[in-house]
Amino acid sequence: SVLPSPVPPGLPDRFRMFRSCEWEILERSLSILQASDFYWGPLSVGEAHAKLQREPVGTYLVRDSSQGNCLFSLSVRMPTGPVSLRISFQEGYFRLKNWFSDCVVRLLELVVAGTRNNPLHFDEMGGIPLV
Repeated sequence: SVLPSPVPPGLPDRFRMFRSCEWEILERSLSILQASDFYWGPLSVGEAHAKLQREPVGTYLVRDSSQGNCLFSLSVRMPTGPVSLRISFQEGYFRLKNWFSDCVVRLLELVVAGTRNNPLHFDEMGGIPLV
């Protein structure tokens, strides 16, 4: 399930400098992300985990990353509690582990479809697979 977002539309001004082609990708992806129900904007990791703690396992949200080298984080309610995973942006692609796309929402769709048969494992999740 998805934790609905209270974020109004508008481009965040915290992003680093990008080449014009990267900015176009980022702007388009952010517009699609803001139209979704799961983008929360500048939510801290603590706030995200507190919100997800009360939700069913599998509930997720996307928020702005507090890490300077990542734009977004995916916070997910796992059986052991909430975890956050960084979504990086390199060479015009958003990346989560071995998955990548030029759109954050499409990246999440790929991960959801792909993990049905091949769960992802992250150190941050203590060996629990993301399905």
